[in-house]
Parts: sequence; structure tokens; C-alpha cells
Amino acid sequence: MHGLKRLFGRTHSIAPETPLLLFNTLTKSKEPFALLPHAREARMYNCGPTVYGTQHIGNLSMFVFTDILRRTLQYNGFGVKQVINFTDFGHLTSDADEGEDKMMKGLKREGLKPSLENMKKMGRMYADAFKADIAALNIDVGSIAFPFASEYVPAQIAMIQTLEEKGYAYRAKNGVYFDTARFPGYGKLGAIQMEGQRAGARVERDPEKRSPSDFLLWKSDAKKTGWESPWGLGFPGWHIECSAMINSILGKQIDIHTGGIEHIPVHHNNEIAQSEAATGKSPLARFWMHREHLRMADQKIAKSEGNTVVLSDIVSKGFHPLALRYLFLGSHYRTPANFSWEALESAQMSLLRLQRFVGAHDGDGTPIPEWQKKIRERLNDDLDTPGALALVWEMIKDPALSPADVRASVRDADKVFGLSLGSPDEKTAALSAKVFGVPVALETLPERIRDIVEAREAARNEKNWAQADQLRAELLKLNYAIEDTAEGPRIFRKE
Repeated sequence: MHGLKRLFGRTHSIAPETPLLLFNTLTKSKEPFALLPHAREARMYNCGPTVYGTQHIGNLSMFVFTDILRRTLQYNGFGVKQVINFTDFGHLTSDADEGEDKMMKGLKREGLKPSLENMKKMGRMYADAFKADIAALNIDVGSIAFPFASEYVPAQIAMIQTLEEKGYAYRAKNGVYFDTARFPGYGKLGAIQMEGQRAGARVERDPEKRSPSDFLLWKSDAKKTGWESPWGLGFPGWHIECSAMINSILGKQIDIHTGGIEHIPVHHNNEIAQSEAATGKSPLARFWMHREHLRMADQKIAKSEGNTVVLSDIVSKGFHPLALRYLFLGSHYRTPANFSWEALESAQMSLLRLQRFVGAHDGDGTPIPEWQKKIRERLNDDLDTPGALALVWEMIKDPALSPADVRASVRDADKVFGLSLGSPDEKTAALSAKVFGVPVALETLPERIRDIVEAREAARNEKNWAQADQLRAELLKLNYAIEDTAEGPRIFRKE
């Protein structure tokens, strides 16, 4: 809980030329984002993973989305204070989740006995794995706070006590419930699924439960493996952990709360109800933003569907992690994205071409204002990364523009894309060499190759395109590729 403040970045904002519009699930419309008067930074909370196993790429797509959101806020001059939580104890994942508890399932798989200590041990292991995965996707984990739910159990107990004192909670045989009838604004986000909130999902059906929409704040544990509380030994409900961590780290009200669309009907509606009832402040979050599912063969990627792919699967097949990031950028976050190995192959080729273009050394260049404005307009229109990427490729293909200035403009856009353009790592360089070849200086070429290059340049100067194409083909047979630029030919040796 200590030292969280020093994790967060800039604490000032600059009014952008183009307003930043974000789609707000609360109002079902795009709204201009601005800081509240006297605020120094945007406070953002992202529902994080339950750390019982390796996160699949569907879950990882959520955090690329929140990273794009963070980068876009920063691109517009806003400071950002960001929190991603870890759920690291069991008993409740959601009133709507059926089947075995996730943490208990993880303990069984790891051969560990059910205990708070073993949950913590397993949780730390998979939290580290998650942070390594998102770091590989170029997400700056050092600028984000990652609190564990188990560290905030006292805060959760205190919030439940407050709700009980205010008359928003009642006791039942198996724990403490939130009384949704006492909160007139329940279901503000819409998409309520009363049947999905029945008590029998994770707990035995409780005849004392007053309404199908009521949800557990505290689950009593007859097995004596939980925490001490005013209601006996047990565990907090899933929803209360997020409310308690938001209140403890970010305050009673925040600017942006994100999650997956699956969080809307139950988890986020419940968060709003318990937080606003406990604090007396509304709204809990000014903006609610939700990412659509990642799909494979027309099914969402999920463990329950048996079609999960993890980042290590992608890397083991020879793909760069940033190829996956590029793939995510190609779909708007409110549109279901489709994953296939063919689509990933295409994304990797596009990434390598961008990296190759930006990596050319032809002077520093200056970003082109009119193209910067166009790209910013797309990004500021509810994070339209597909539109912004399309503009980048359009700009690259425009022969009237200075290549050096175009490169500078692409590097500027990459502040949001996060593709590390212009600074490739060893894996990117190796992949690029495999696909395009290794750059070779003209003066170091074998004499025969140099003669062909010079003959081709002469043919181009004479506009003898047929001969130029013939000489290009001859170079390819000798394992050399040639790229024509405004500064002259670039030669690559194929390996």
C-alpha cells in the first residue's frame, strides 16, 4: 500500500487542439474528456486479472486497450494515475460465475493445499508472469500501480461495515448481502441480467436473499480458511475489492474506469452501487469504458471455450509480441477483434515494414503538422487506432512528402501506437533480416553486385523501366534486394 504515489507520471495537462472524445458506457455516447477543475491528473482504474494461471491473449488485449487509452491521454497532455488490480484470493469471482472457484482450481493444478498463504504464493507467481507478458507488449509496468486484493481486506471489511451502518447491507446465513432495493440508481450501466445474479452460482441458494439482484459483500466460510471479520471467518465478495482499492488508492471518485464488456451487467453495476452508497459520492467514475471480446473462429477467446492462446504460444511460433499489439491496433476496441494465425502473420509483416521504413537514416526530419493533425483527430475520436494506422500508411505512400519528415511523423504517432518504431530489439532485427535481408553499404558490395546496381540506376535515369526490372530480378537471384528511395538505392543481402 505504500509508495504508490511515486509510480505515477506527469501531474499537469495541456488543452489539446482537437478535443479527446471517449465513448462513455454510462451515457451511451461519446463525450469530450477534460480534467475536473483543480485536478492535476486523470485517475484511471482497470479491472485486472485473477492470478490463478497464465493470461490468454483475449485478456491481454484488454490491457493493450488501456495502454492505448493511457498513451492517448498523455499525447493530449494529461497526466495519468493508473491502477490495475490483482485478485489473489478465492471463494467468489462473480455471483454470475458458475463452477469451481478460479483460485481453488489453480491451487489444485499447482498441487497446493487450500490456504491464504498458498493463494498468495500462487498469486505472486502469476502476477509476475502477467507483468512480464504486458511488458513484452510494450506496456510500461513501472508507471502503473498493481495492488493485490488480499492487501486491502481490512479496507473491504471497513466498507462493508459502512454499508451495513447506512442500511444498504443485510446479513444472511452464508454472509452479508448488498440490498439493491435500497439503492434507487441500481443498474446505471444497463444490461442487467437478474437471472445471472442468482445466489446459486458460487454459493448455495439462500432463502434469506431478498432479491435476485442482491449480491454478496462477505461470504462466510465454514472451512475456516478465511479472514476474521465482524461476521465471522470468511472472504470478501468479488465486487467489494475493486471499490475498496479505488477508494484507498485513487479516492472516492475517479475519472475513468475500464473493463471488458462482460463486466457491465453484474460487476460494474455492483461496484457503482456499493461505492456510491458507501461514500455518498456520485458518480464513482465519470467515464466507463469497455473493450469487446477477442474472437477466434467466431467464438470469444476464453478458457471456458477451450480455445485459449497465450503469449508464449505466439513467441514459440516465431512471432514478435509487438505483432500481436499491431493486430490489436487494427481493430477498434468497441468492435470484436478476430484472431487468426494468418492475421497475425499479416500484422507482423506490416510491423516489420513500418520498422524498416522508420529505421532508414536520412536525417532527423520534422513531423508534418497537417498529417499530425489528421492522425490526432483519429486517435482523439474514441481511440480510432485503425483509422490512425490507415493514415500512417497513406502518408508513407505519398511521393510528394519528404521521407525524413514522414519518418518523424510516424515516430510521433508511435507515442500512442507503442510499437517501438525506430528502436528495434534483437528479435525485430533478426525477423527483419530474415524477411527483407541485411542492409549493406554500396561501397562494401562485391564488384559484380555493385556493377548491376549501377547499371540499374543508369537504366532508371534513362526511364528504361523494363531493363531496371530485369536487373532487379537478377539481383534477387544473387540474394540481393534493392529498395529505391529519394536518397538513392538501399541494398539488402538476403539470408
